[in-house]
Amino acid sequence: MKIVAFAGSNSKNSINKKLATYVAHLFENTSVEILDLNDYVLPVFGVDIEKEIEQPESATQFLNKIATADLLVVSLAENNGNYSVAFKNIFDWASRQEKKVFQEKPMLLMATSPGGRGGATVLEIAKNAFPRYGAQIQATFSLPSFNENFDLQSNSISNPELDKQIKNLVKTFWEQEN
Repeated sequence: MKIVAFAGSNSKNSINKKLATYVAHLFENTSVEILDLNDYVLPVFGVDIEKEIEQPESATQFLNKIATADLLVVSLAENNGNYSVAFKNIFDWASRQEKKVFQEKPMLLMATSPGGRGGATVLEIAKNAFPRYGAQIQATFSLPSFNENFDLQSNSISNPELDKQIKNLVKTFWEQEN
């Protein structure tokens, strides 16, 4: 089984990428590929630009990576209560090639932030929108107060209760898929 994981952020030190990487590796007997949105740089989407460049290769490559997955692990950054511009842009470009961007793949959808709400607003937006774009959201998880609840030395959730919660969620998710 192959897991494709990514953060909805282009930050080189993305806390969402750290979370997605940690959680993707909790699944046993899988191969994991971590995508970096910096590998899919595109001009800001607009119909005039789309007429000029048509279907950019970076968006095609992103869709091809999703196609290789048996399971998606996605952790979204929250910028001003919504998706980050980097994620929204690749999502917009990809959806012009394939409306079902997530290609009916099962998804574990997450978010984290330095704040106490843990990206809850963007998580709710995505939870409502992603199914229209082919996401089969099986579970969601929010990690609040990233800096207090994630250990950068061990690259793992340091809060025992939250760590147990995500491990139980992964176990349940895994049992449903197998």
